Amino acid sequence: MALITQAVLAKAAVAVNAMGLTERVRLADEVFAHQPNLLASVLVLQRMGVSLQQMDVPIYILLVAYQAMKTSGHTWPLISQDTQEACLRRLTGRVRFAEGLGHGLLEQSTQQYIDEHREPYLLAFAYGHLQDNELLGARTEAEKSLLLAALNLVDCIAFMSVPVRPPSSARSVPTSP
Repeated sequence: MALITQAVLAKAAVAVNAMGLTERVRLADEVFAHQPNLLASVLVLQRMGVSLQQMDVPIYILLVAYQAMKTSGHTWPLISQDTQEACLRRLTGRVRFAEGLGHGLLEQSTQQYIDEHREPYLLAFAYGHLQDNELLGARTEAEKSLLLAALNLVDCIAFMSVPVRPPSSARSVPTSP
């Protein structure tokens, strides 16, 4: 079940849309304090040739996603670089797999990915925002980097949305009489 529900995501998007520049900078500072690796994964895109105008897209996705994380009421653990790398390997693996599929199988594969995603509303939001800004086509290497970074951001949040179980030693074990 998604922790970032449709209502939580809508509330987060409305909140970010209502923010001025100063408030957005303050929110970005909060992201840096609590999820620095997510912020770094977006900021590094400039070094990969992403223009300042294009940078607005993943920054907006990050700010809305972070605001939604806060609004969800869930305590989110730090998303580490190791987690980001593991999620990126899975994401690129899915992309490579899909490259060889025919149209029908590609649609089935895409639908399965959406249906099984832990945060489907966040995923739909990111895809929608990327599409609105004509970045799903990934016409350049810079756009490919931006697309992967934005989708990996969503996948990392989804990966961390799974509640952590207490260690097995903390569970009560019945003793024999």
